[in-house]
Amino acid sequence: MSRGLFIGRFQPFHKGHLEAVKWILEREEELVIGVGSAQYAYLPKNPFTAGERLLMIWSSLKVEGLLDRVIITLIPDTDSVHFLWPAYVEMVSPKFDRAYSNDPLTQALLRERGYEVVGVPLKEREVLSGTHVRNLMAQGDEDWRKLVPEAVAKILDQIGGEGRVRTIYKLHGLL
Repeated sequence: MSRGLFIGRFQPFHKGHLEAVKWILEREEELVIGVGSAQYAYLPKNPFTAGERLLMIWSSLKVEGLLDRVIITLIPDTDSVHFLWPAYVEMVSPKFDRAYSNDPLTQALLRERGYEVVGVPLKEREVLSGTHVRNLMAQGDEDWRKLVPEAVAKILDQIGGEGRVRTIYKLHGLL
Protein backbone atom coordinates (compact mmCIF):
# COMPACT_ATOMS: atom_id res chain seq x y z
CA MET A 1 0.00 0.00 0.00
CA SER A 2 1.34 3.43 -0.91
CA ARG A 3 0.96 6.36 1.44
CA GLY A 4 1.88 9.97 0.77
CA LEU A 5 2.39 12.92 3.09
CA PHE A 6 1.09 16.42 2.32
CA ILE A 7 2.09 19.17 4.74
CA GLY A 8 0.65 22.67 4.81
CA ARG A 9 -0.47 25.35 7.22
CA PHE A 10 -3.98 25.41 5.71
CA GLN A 11 -4.69 28.95 6.96
CA PRO A 12 -7.45 28.38 5.90
CA PHE A 13 -7.99 25.15 3.92
CA HIS A 14 -9.04 26.37 0.45
CA LYS A 15 -10.09 24.90 -2.88
CA GLY A 16 -6.47 24.75 -4.08
CA HIS A 17 -5.62 22.52 -1.12
CA LEU A 18 -8.62 20.33 -1.87
CA GLU A 19 -7.53 19.95 -5.51
CA ALA A 20 -4.01 19.05 -4.34
CA VAL A 21 -5.41 16.36 -2.03
CA LYS A 22 -7.43 14.89 -4.90
CA TRP A 23 -4.38 15.00 -7.20
CA ILE A 24 -2.23 13.18 -4.64
CA LEU A 25 -4.93 10.57 -4.02
CA GLU A 26 -4.84 9.75 -7.75
CA ARG A 27 -1.25 8.63 -7.10
CA GLU A 28 -1.42 7.20 -3.58
CA GLU A 29 -3.75 4.75 -1.87
CA GLU A 30 -3.66 6.77 1.36
CA LEU A 31 -2.63 10.25 2.34
CA VAL A 32 -1.38 11.72 5.60
CA ILE A 33 -2.24 15.41 5.79
CA GLY A 34 0.09 17.19 8.19
CA VAL A 35 -1.26 20.42 9.64
CA GLY A 36 1.98 22.35 9.97
CA SER A 37 2.88 25.18 12.34
CA ALA A 38 0.41 23.49 14.66
CA GLN A 39 1.40 25.51 17.73
CA TYR A 40 0.63 28.89 16.14
CA ALA A 41 -2.70 30.74 16.12
CA TYR A 42 -4.04 34.29 16.38
CA LEU A 43 -1.23 35.67 14.19
CA PRO A 44 -1.55 37.35 10.77
CA LYS A 45 0.02 34.40 8.95
CA ASN A 46 -1.58 31.81 11.26
CA PRO A 47 -4.94 33.12 12.51
CA PHE A 48 -6.65 29.76 13.06
CA THR A 49 -5.89 27.13 15.68
CA ALA A 50 -4.66 23.67 14.77
CA GLY A 51 -7.98 22.23 15.90
CA GLU A 52 -9.94 24.64 13.72
CA ARG A 53 -7.78 23.81 10.70
CA LEU A 54 -8.11 20.09 11.38
CA LEU A 55 -11.91 20.49 11.46
CA MET A 56 -11.87 22.49 8.19
CA ILE A 57 -9.94 19.70 6.46
CA TRP A 58 -11.96 16.88 8.01
CA SER A 59 -15.29 18.51 7.13
CA SER A 60 -14.23 19.20 3.54
CA LEU A 61 -12.98 15.66 3.00
CA LYS A 62 -16.12 14.20 4.58
CA VAL A 63 -18.27 16.03 2.01
CA GLU A 64 -15.98 14.74 -0.77
CA GLY A 65 -16.15 11.15 0.50
CA LEU A 66 -12.37 10.97 0.99
CA LEU A 67 -12.05 10.43 4.74
CA ASP A 68 -11.51 6.68 4.41
CA ARG A 69 -8.23 7.33 2.57
CA VAL A 70 -6.89 10.21 4.67
CA ILE A 71 -5.24 10.53 8.09
CA ILE A 72 -4.86 14.03 9.54
CA THR A 73 -2.09 14.81 12.01
CA LEU A 74 -0.71 17.95 13.67
CA ILE A 75 2.91 18.89 13.05
CA PRO A 76 4.58 21.58 15.17
CA ASP A 77 7.40 23.75 13.88
CA THR A 78 10.84 23.47 15.41
CA ASP A 79 11.39 27.19 14.81
CA SER A 80 15.02 27.74 13.83
CA VAL A 81 16.19 24.19 14.63
CA HIS A 82 15.21 22.91 11.18
CA PHE A 83 17.40 19.81 11.43
CA LEU A 84 15.01 18.35 14.05
CA TRP A 85 11.82 18.95 12.08
CA PRO A 86 11.83 15.73 9.97
CA ALA A 87 12.10 13.69 13.19
CA TYR A 88 9.00 15.50 14.52
CA VAL A 89 7.19 14.70 11.27
CA GLU A 90 8.07 11.01 11.63
CA MET A 91 7.08 11.02 15.29
CA VAL A 92 3.56 12.37 14.71
CA SER A 93 2.80 10.69 11.38
CA PRO A 94 2.17 7.13 10.27
CA LYS A 95 4.90 5.82 7.97
CA PHE A 96 4.74 7.30 4.47
CA ASP A 97 6.44 6.48 1.20
CA ARG A 98 6.83 9.93 -0.29
CA ALA A 99 6.09 13.53 0.52
CA TYR A 100 4.27 16.14 -1.54
CA SER A 101 5.32 19.75 -1.11
CA ASN A 102 6.28 22.86 -3.08
CA ASP A 103 8.05 24.48 -0.13
CA PRO A 104 11.83 24.48 -0.78
CA LEU A 105 12.81 24.04 2.89
CA THR A 106 10.33 21.19 3.42
CA GLN A 107 11.61 19.54 0.24
CA ALA A 108 15.25 19.86 1.28
CA LEU A 109 14.73 18.62 4.84
CA LEU A 110 12.71 15.58 3.80
CA ARG A 111 15.06 14.71 0.92
CA GLU A 112 18.03 14.84 3.31
CA ARG A 113 16.11 12.36 5.47
CA GLY A 114 15.88 10.04 2.45
CA TYR A 115 12.32 10.69 1.27
CA GLU A 116 11.21 11.15 -2.30
CA VAL A 117 9.55 14.57 -2.53
CA VAL A 118 7.13 15.44 -5.32
CA GLY A 119 5.90 18.91 -6.22
CA VAL A 120 2.16 19.51 -6.41
CA PRO A 121 0.57 21.32 -9.37
CA LEU A 122 -0.93 24.58 -8.16
CA LYS A 123 -4.27 25.69 -9.59
CA GLU A 124 -4.89 29.43 -9.91
CA ARG A 125 -2.14 30.16 -7.38
CA GLU A 126 -2.59 33.95 -7.55
CA VAL A 127 -6.15 33.51 -6.24
CA LEU A 128 -6.05 30.14 -4.45
CA SER A 129 -3.58 31.01 -1.71
CA GLY A 130 -4.11 31.30 2.01
CA THR A 131 -2.59 34.78 1.96
CA HIS A 132 -5.10 35.98 -0.63
CA VAL A 133 -8.04 34.40 1.23
CA ARG A 134 -6.93 35.98 4.53
CA ASN A 135 -6.46 39.39 2.87
CA LEU A 136 -9.99 39.25 1.44
CA MET A 137 -11.33 38.27 4.86
CA ALA A 138 -9.47 41.13 6.54
CA GLN A 139 -10.93 43.60 4.03
CA GLY A 140 -14.46 42.27 4.53
CA ASP A 141 -14.59 41.14 0.89
CA GLU A 142 -17.08 38.27 0.66
CA ASP A 143 -15.25 36.85 -2.39
CA TRP A 144 -13.17 34.74 0.02
CA ARG A 145 -16.20 32.43 0.26
CA LYS A 146 -15.78 31.41 -3.40
CA LEU A 147 -12.22 30.26 -2.70
CA VAL A 148 -12.88 27.81 0.14
CA PRO A 149 -15.02 24.67 0.25
CA GLU A 150 -18.53 25.32 1.57
CA ALA A 151 -17.75 23.27 4.69
CA VAL A 152 -14.83 25.60 5.46
CA ALA A 153 -16.97 28.73 4.99
CA LYS A 154 -19.48 27.32 7.50
CA ILE A 155 -16.76 26.67 10.08
CA LEU A 156 -15.24 30.12 9.55
CA ASP A 157 -18.68 31.65 10.08
CA GLN A 158 -19.19 29.62 13.27
CA ILE A 159 -15.87 30.74 14.77
CA GLY A 160 -16.10 34.35 13.59
CA GLY A 161 -13.12 33.81 11.32
CA GLU A 162 -13.54 36.91 9.17
CA GLY A 163 -13.74 39.19 12.21
CA ARG A 164 -10.79 37.43 13.84
CA VAL A 165 -8.59 37.92 10.78
CA ARG A 166 -9.60 41.59 10.54
CA THR A 167 -8.86 42.17 14.25
CA ILE A 168 -5.47 40.42 14.02
CA TYR A 169 -4.52 42.41 10.91
CA LYS A 170 -5.48 45.67 12.67
CA LEU A 171 -3.49 44.75 15.79
CA HIS A 172 -0.43 44.15 13.60
CA GLY A 173 -0.86 47.33 11.55
CA LEU A 174 -1.80 45.49 8.36
CA LEU A 175 -5.11 47.32 7.87
